[in-house]
Amino acid sequence: MGKVIAVVSGKGGAGKTAVTANLGAALALRGKKTLLIDMSIGLRSLDMALGLDSEIVYDLTDVAEGCCELAKAVVKHRTQPGLYLLPASQTKDEGSVTATQLRCLTEKAAPDYDFVLIDCPPGIGGPFRAAAAASDEAIVVVLPEAAALRDADRTLGLLEKEEIGGVRLVINRLRPSLTRRGLMPSVEDIVSGLSVDLLGVAPEDEALAIAANSLDLVAFDKKSEAGRAFRNMAARLCGESVDLIDFKERGGLIRRLLNA
Repeated sequence: MGKVIAVVSGKGGAGKTAVTANLGAALALRGKKTLLIDMSIGLRSLDMALGLDSEIVYDLTDVAEGCCELAKAVVKHRTQPGLYLLPASQTKDEGSVTATQLRCLTEKAAPDYDFVLIDCPPGIGGPFRAAAAASDEAIVVVLPEAAALRDADRTLGLLEKEEIGGVRLVINRLRPSLTRRGLMPSVEDIVSGLSVDLLGVAPEDEALAIAANSLDLVAFDKKSEAGRAFRNMAARLCGESVDLIDFKERGGLIRRLLNA
């Protein structure tokens, strides 16, 4: 039975879709059959992140409403075996898939996959609650910025109320040069301030932008620090003990930011 994991963020622009896509790719690289579900109904983007935008026929809403079977709507990645996408509808509104429908769908999918990652739209509305109800665990994606950290704190509280079994944090787009100067909170302070287990840290890396614009995935790039970070996160999700990349940070802003 595969793990169903909601990938969430309280604030838009945290890079949650890129994290979902690259983490899914990294899991598939490890031989884990992985399904990515796009919950950004009406504004889908996970298909583009995976380079599959021209191959969509059916979508999540079609499956939820019984218009087609799950296997018919799922799209295989072109080059990476074991990586699959269930896209969001581009024409329906975000309330077109209920928590009950999503839970039924993930219960059907879980036996056939090692991991099911649900890419939620930002915020704490209906799609967030539906994904939380359908998931075993959650990953909160956060930028090392004051507003994003406050939103992450709120999101973590809501996940606790939903009684999600395991919640872990991904710090995205960290800039070590700023943390060394005390202009950006350090990883240590973010984790202690939010009181949550850390899955991994993805540094600011131009390879991410290059991959996004070429409809590729940085997880496949063996020369990229961000790619290595996502592969390490996948290893941790698989139960391996992998050290964090050493960014040699120092800083101590987060407690003040969260308490402001």
